[in-house]
Amino acid sequence: ADEVGDYVGELVAKRAIQLVFLMPVYTHVLQYIILKNHMSESALTIKNLEKTYKGGTRALNGVSLSVPRGDFFALLGPNGAGKTTLIGIVTGLVDKTAGNVEVFGIDIVKEPERARTLIGVCGQEVNFDPWAKILDVVVNQAGYYGIPRSIAIPRAKQILTDLGLGDKIDQTGWKLSGGMKRRLMIARALIHEPKFLILDEPTAGVDVELRRSMWDYLTTLTKQGITILLTTHYLEEAERLAKHVAIINKGEIVANGTMAEILALHDGTSSGYGGGKLEDIFVKLTSNS
Repeated sequence: ADEVGDYVGELVAKRAIQLVFLMPVYTHVLQYIILKNHMSESALTIKNLEKTYKGGTRALNGVSLSVPRGDFFALLGPNGAGKTTLIGIVTGLVDKTAGNVEVFGIDIVKEPERARTLIGVCGQEVNFDPWAKILDVVVNQAGYYGIPRSIAIPRAKQILTDLGLGDKIDQTGWKLSGGMKRRLMIARALIHEPKFLILDEPTAGVDVELRRSMWDYLTTLTKQGITILLTTHYLEEAERLAKHVAIINKGEIVANGTMAEILALHDGTSSGYGGGKLEDIFVKLTSNS
């Protein structure tokens, strides 16, 4: 009996070790199969999405939009327009009231695990452990996706270096500036190599020089085939980066198209505040009560 127990224990241990080292392979194979089976699909498809909170607040009212694969898509809107609620639904943090959401053709309600495998999220709020070393913040995130430390550590170091944090990997998070904390959150969102990256105001509090370096980095990601959904209040940022744009106001999409199509809505008049065309259009579309 002891010999049988030892054999079973050894077998289980071996299987566990195999799973640890093969999990990243399984993850990539799963992503490949998902994408191969949905080659014609958009990265994100939303149809008639509605959300009404218990208190009666109607955050989304029949929202429909599509984000093309490999696109840099800007979702713009004033505070309280419904952007964060929409992102919460896509990522599974908020329950929808009605409508349908698919990520690369995968229904987020019917197959949430498959959908989330493909998504990386950088939210508005700084939500990492401020007492942890920044390398550990990123590496620990990889563990949630079954990525062993032998793979996660060099990958994390490379991502942090690409984001200008390579010389700070042994510092704790609370010592970082606001802009550096934002970049750390982007690194954490990228550690499992998602195909769809959601950035909710990623450059808030970032100075001009660092913001531009982040623009270059994000543009590089799209060239590698990663789809990006960006929300931002810096409209010149959206105009500089995005291929497509949707403007949401009071839970409804009020404009949606290519950047050129949206800019063509400009009537030629200036607001007098020195903003660009996109800013003028945005103000006119969202200022009506």
